[in-house]
Amino acid sequence: MLEAQKIRSLFPVYGREAVRVQVRLELDRLRQWLVGRDADAPADESPPTENSLRVQIDALPQRAAAALAREHGAPLRRVLNATGVFLHTNLGRAALPLQVARAMPEFLDASCDLEMSLEKGRRANRNSRVEGLLRLLTGAESAVVVNNNAAALVLLLQHTSLGREVIVSRGELVEIGGSFRIPSILETAGTRLREVGTTNRTRIDDYAAAVSETTGALLKVHPSNYRISGFTEGTSPAELVALGQERGVPVLIDEGSGLLRCSDRPQLRDHDSLSKLVAAGVDAACGSGDKLVGGPQAGLIVGKSALVDAVKKHPLYRALRPNRGTLFALESVLRLHLAEEPLPIDRLWTPEDQLLARLEPLARAIDAEIVASDAFVGGGAAPEAPIAGHALAIEDSGSLLEALRTGPVPVVGFLRDGQLMLDLRTVDPQDDERVVAAVCDARERVAGAKR
Repeated sequence: MLEAQKIRSLFPVYGREAVRVQVRLELDRLRQWLVGRDADAPADESPPTENSLRVQIDALPQRAAAALAREHGAPLRRVLNATGVFLHTNLGRAALPLQVARAMPEFLDASCDLEMSLEKGRRANRNSRVEGLLRLLTGAESAVVVNNNAAALVLLLQHTSLGREVIVSRGELVEIGGSFRIPSILETAGTRLREVGTTNRTRIDDYAAAVSETTGALLKVHPSNYRISGFTEGTSPAELVALGQERGVPVLIDEGSGLLRCSDRPQLRDHDSLSKLVAAGVDAACGSGDKLVGGPQAGLIVGKSALVDAVKKHPLYRALRPNRGTLFALESVLRLHLAEEPLPIDRLWTPEDQLLARLEPLARAIDAEIVASDAFVGGGAAPEAPIAGHALAIEDSGSLLEALRTGPVPVVGFLRDGQLMLDLRTVDPQDDERVVAAVCDARERVAGAKR
């Protein structure tokens, strides 16, 4: 059994010894089944036959792999995201542009000039390239990059408000995926939360009344994946900046989604970009690199040099700084922004005629229907702003959805009204043939299981 190719392929993943032990366990279970002593077998199960034995032996590698994955964890796999949610946190958020992903190995399998000036032969700043690009893209006086947006916020809070109060609107004490809560972040950063206003209405006077000698910062948080509507009122960044300058208190904005410049997309038109926040005069704003930027996981901090340059010298920065793979990918994506090149997220807004031209041959190949379906930006950006379009629909009670998700090339779709939906706006067109092959393979496995 250990010489079988499907078993040998598990050696680099789990090690030969762990695989050998699991194969022995599977063989023991098979022997028990043969003599009718399998405790898990149904009481009315037919006696083993030569054919059923062959089926069990053929399935042994798959059972061994599944058991090893349950015990030790399955390896990371490439997944085709057909959910229509582009920034899908469970699926890794933004996909890197293909040209960036293809260029990465050259900078990872050898040394690179990460922190060295080749011209001067001396140590250099690892952040200098991305800092310069972020300044160009946002108009900020200074910029710095850490490993994610939560780290960026903690670093800013630690520097400005350690042991002091941070004033936040009650309507912005958000929780996003993974139990990321603003009050917990403030506590972790060693600051004290001072809530102002109400859940639905917070005015500038509420902030002004709360400012005291113990105030470290005024913090405004993007509401991320929810919206309060109806009888509401909020405070603009410009109002907070005026108050902060009057009282000598820094203004911090957790923009969250990493929108570098104002967008003309209807779903993002009202979202304050980092460049708009910088123009409003905030001391610092932070956002994610793997959301609307379309790059790797990173935390972007932009703002006034007096604050941002001091943050670079904070002892915590070294623990939060990104590695060379992140910096290379981020630099490459930022240069695409400067060149105004299209990014993968732009597929969400594919013109209807182009989308239908793409879907029609695929629908014929897998016997699917083309139906109206909304896509979403995801990642906490524009949660209630659907993007109209079309997707492929196949009759399914859930078995095909599962078979696609667990197949050799995992494809993640969603169920709607008894149909498997595949929204290809969140799939690279170069993967269309893989989607077709995956659907055909999944259908065969579902049919085989029914037989």
